[in-house]
Amino acid sequence: MLQQLRGLFVFAGFAINTIFWFVPVFLLGIVKLLVPIASIRRGLTRLLMKMGEAWVAINSANLATFASIDWKSRGLEGLRRDRWYLVMSNHQTWVDILVLQKVFNRRVPFLKFFIKQQLIWFPFLGIAWWALDMPFMKRYSPKYLAANPHMKGKDLETTRRACAKFRNTPTSVINFVEGTRFSEAKRDARNVPYRHLLQPRAGGFAIAMASMGELFDAVLDVTLVYPDGPAGFWEVCCGRHVEVLVDVRERPIERWLFEGDYENDREFRRRVHSWLGDIWQEKDDLIQQILDSRRSHD
Repeated sequence: MLQQLRGLFVFAGFAINTIFWFVPVFLLGIVKLLVPIASIRRGLTRLLMKMGEAWVAINSANLATFASIDWKSRGLEGLRRDRWYLVMSNHQTWVDILVLQKVFNRRVPFLKFFIKQQLIWFPFLGIAWWALDMPFMKRYSPKYLAANPHMKGKDLETTRRACAKFRNTPTSVINFVEGTRFSEAKRDARNVPYRHLLQPRAGGFAIAMASMGELFDAVLDVTLVYPDGPAGFWEVCCGRHVEVLVDVRERPIERWLFEGDYENDREFRRRVHSWLGDIWQEKDDLIQQILDSRRSHD
């Protein structure tokens, strides 16, 4: 019962903090939408990013004070807030987002997620996401393109136009390349060649590269490891002790990654899959090394 009450208390802290910052973000988002002057919009964007960082900082303080998370991170040296990054991470639990926000907050530009363009019309949140410069992505299904072949390539053009505003604003975009959270059941059902990861899905990565690749200064290759196993959000709120190691490796952006045609060039597609596969194998080996080292010390 005490753990459940603690969970409610911590969750209430997240909820109050979110509502507190959502209201001014939403209102300033409307102002930003209505004012056509570019300089004012840029000023509002900077203010909104600071609000987003304050929201993350208070969430992190809530976790540090009332939860029981043992954070360990490495590879953060040399990161800058005036650069453009694609943050590429494995995905273990919903808590990953809180971990990444805490580790990168005010070290790199405010983390953003690619969001489906249709969600811009979501009540209230759509304006907030737009105000915070979340990159909106348009995707057409293979079935739709088969019926409307003239629309082929239009989704990428739309996404590129949406990302054009980032040319003047340092940006960090996060991509969970596996597309879903890891579980042993998913790994076994999909016949994945890794021990601790799912197969990387190259489609979202390729769109990010095609849309913004020439802007990115580097890929931040993040490996998240929970030596005692990942915990759910509610478990963290209730005080379960969680150890998490965040390993960050900065990788250069090679021109071929954003100059190819992922949709129509089969050889380029194979090359991207191979590039991601090599990185994922390194990740898998790294996770195994960390777990083996942990067991040898226990």
